[in-house]
Order: sequence, then C-alpha cells, then structure tokens
Amino acid sequence: MKFNVNQQDLQKSLNYCQGVIEKRSTLPILSNILLEVGNSKLTITATDLDLIFIHQINDVEILEEGKTTTTASIMYDIVRKFSSGKKINLSLSGENRLHVESEKSVFNLNCIGPSEFPVTEENFNQNEFSINSKQFLKLLNKCKFSVSNDETRHYLSGIYLHQTQLEEKVFLTAAATDSHRMSISKLRLPEKVNFDPIILPKKTIFQLCSLLEEYDGVVKISNIKSKIKFELKDSMLISKLIDGKFPNYVQVIPKNNQKKLEVDLKLFLDSVDRVASVSLDKKDGVKFNLEKDVLNLSVNNTNSGDGKESLSVKFDHDLNISFNSRYLIDVASQLDGEKIEIFFNDTGSPALIKDPSDFDSIYVVMPMKG
Repeated sequence: MKFNVNQQDLQKSLNYCQGVIEKRSTLPILSNILLEVGNSKLTITATDLDLIFIHQINDVEILEEGKTTTTASIMYDIVRKFSSGKKINLSLSGENRLHVESEKSVFNLNCIGPSEFPVTEENFNQNEFSINSKQFLKLLNKCKFSVSNDETRHYLSGIYLHQTQLEEKVFLTAAATDSHRMSISKLRLPEKVNFDPIILPKKTIFQLCSLLEEYDGVVKISNIKSKIKFELKDSMLISKLIDGKFPNYVQVIPKNNQKKLEVDLKLFLDSVDRVASVSLDKKDGVKFNLEKDVLNLSVNNTNSGDGKESLSVKFDHDLNISFNSRYLIDVASQLDGEKIEIFFNDTGSPALIKDPSDFDSIYVVMPMKG
C-alpha cells in the first residue's frame, strides 16, 4: 500500500472519526481506523460497533493499492499538526508499520491487520428517500437539546423520527423529550415514503449534525429493522437504532392554553440569561410574575443572591409561574423569528412555546414547583 493525500482532506476525515470512536474501548481494533486505497480513492472507516462512519477522499494519488488499520487518535494528532494543505505520503512498511511522511516529518505507526476490523455489509436499498441536508439539520437542531440523559429510560435518549400526515401533506416529524420539556418539529416531504418510525440515538444525532453542518446537498436515508443509513456525497453513517417504544407525545401537547404571552425574542433571551447569572448551576427557577403587558423575571439563590428584570410584553392576564432557565434558553436559542409566543394555562400546567415565523415547530416546557 502506497499513496499520497492532501493534509486538509485527511484531517477533515479523521476529525469526523474522532466523534465515532470510543475513547475507552476494550478492544484495541475499535481504537483504530480502517484505511483502504483503490480506484484512486482513499476510504476511511471508523466504528464503535453501534455506529459506522465511512468517508471517501477522491482523486488520491495511488502508487500501490492495499489496506491497513492504525490508531485513530494518534494519526489524527499527527496529521492536524502537519502544515495545512501539504502532501502526505503514506506507505505500509512490512505487515504492521504505517510510514507517514510530510515535508521534513517522518512517523512509523503500529498497525493491526485489516482482517480484524469489524465491518458489516447490509442491504439497505429496498426503501430509500432523499431530503435536503440543510432542512434535515434544522429539524435535528430543533429537537436535539430535549433528548434525555436518563439512562434508565433508554427510549427517551434519542430523537423519534416518523412520518406524519396532515390533510394531503406528508411530513418527516421529529420529537424529543426528557419529560421536563419536549420539542417537536416537522419537515415537508414531496410524497409519502417507505419509512418505519425509529428512535435515533444521541451519539448518532451529534455525529450526523457535524457532518450536515459541512455539507449542502442531498441526504439519502434508508432503514431496515434495527439500523439506519445516511448517505451524503462522500460520507456514510450507519447506525443501530434504539430499541423501545417512544411515548405518545401528542397527548402531552397542551390543548387549552389560552393565555398568550408575546415578547421580542432577543430581549427575552438576553433577559432570562442575565437574570439566571445569579444561579451558578442554572437549576434555580426563573420566576415569571405576569400582569397586563409586563413580565417581571426574577431568580433567587440562597447562596449567591438574587436578580430581577422587567420586560414590556403583550399579555392580558395575571399569572405567576417558574421555569428552569436552561430550558427556556435552549428553546429560545432555536427560534428563527423576531418574536416568541408562550401560551399558558395556569401555574402548575406546562407552557406551550411557538415561533410565529415557523409553524412547523412547537415546544412544551414543564413549570417548576414553588
């Protein structure tokens, strides 16, 4: 095996691999990436057994085809310290040494034979559909912060992706909840697709988002019973799915929240953020004291003090209610428009948050007691 590759191309690919590979893997081969060269392409594969990431670098100058595996973190650390955009020469010296050279630097890295690398090929092609990468990224971003970290309820530690229909329109809908808050967002599909409901794991979501941020184009999605595949132009992500039943989230959406608060989004976000500064761990509730067209925000922390601020708003009722500031900031940060609308029922009931500029997303936040 002998080939030359551009430093930036290789660094970008290895950077994605870092997010897939588990730092504390018991199997040495899982700390490695598989490097394969052939057909003027370098294919790099990383896996933690639940997630497989495959990336192709095209137009690679190949002197001799072949494949090997080497430690991902060391390789990444070396490549990112080489001069940007320079040529890197790689070759296999003997069975288990990868010779890496760029400008005046020479490294010889230990390898494990490629036959030990766990790669599974599966046929996904029976049901595939395509969506725009930027729209898909937006859908995931609007929901990912509500994914639960509670290990005991594993079915909540992902985004529930499923197809929904409203009148004649078909949507790919995403929902996530940690039982304190919930995000729901949807994306219009041109037609009905062959796609079973799935729960996409948290790690996969974050890997997918980092890929989509760098990519503008079409994403092909196909799933079979327990796995899903996302194909971008030069990358592919194959992930196991969370086995479990996502709760009926539609039941949780408040139906009779008639008290509508309308406020400038940026003012609201900055105000909540400032008032919450008194609370070190952001766990203290932000108290909303609402009266006609005025919102008084306050946070009181026994150890550090208190803070308060008032905002001009549109509101026609009297209401006192408290929320976790982090939840409000997370939601408000995802809204696109100039305003935020919050619909209340009473002090103890969940609030419904909407973005007047985006009819496809809604959020539900539970109040705090006391």
